[in-house]
Amino acid sequence: MNLLIIRHAIAEDKERFAATGRHDDQRPLTEAGRDKMRRAAEGLRTVSPRVAVLASSPLVRARETAEIVAPAVSVARVEIVDALRPDRDVKELLDWLRERIAPNEKNDDERTVAVVGHEPHLGGLVTWLMCGKTESRIELKKGAACLLHFDDTPSAGEAMLRWALTPSQLRSLGG
Repeated sequence: MNLLIIRHAIAEDKERFAATGRHDDQRPLTEAGRDKMRRAAEGLRTVSPRVAVLASSPLVRARETAEIVAPAVSVARVEIVDALRPDRDVKELLDWLRERIAPNEKNDDERTVAVVGHEPHLGGLVTWLMCGKTESRIELKKGAACLLHFDDTPSAGEAMLRWALTPSQLRSLGG
């Protein structure tokens, strides 16, 4: 199976948004972030395998990103997953991922689950899934994506990186 990992697009400035008195969970994408993500999503359409499930962190900026990505990867519904919150343990997301896979799908090379979340959580997740190390060794820029592949049940240290693309590379692929 495949795991497509996408970092949310460019969001409003954290300090400026904090001055409004609203919680950071409500911080939305900027208009430029939305526009860049629409173009990056077109790039995802060209390089991503068919996505069966698209999940997002409950934070507004991740949800908005997932809603932009959904039509590009032909997914009708975005599942909101607390395990994608930036303060959660990466093992929670692995448990969620395993729950989404039927026993007959564990060796399905074509099945792809996509997730939208935050740094440094996603970088730590990618490193842990590839190397079994909890300290992040990869950084995903806002709007970047990478594709991991598992030959069997998703487990720490078992993922193979198929590709990692920056936001500008995705936009270039989208035309």
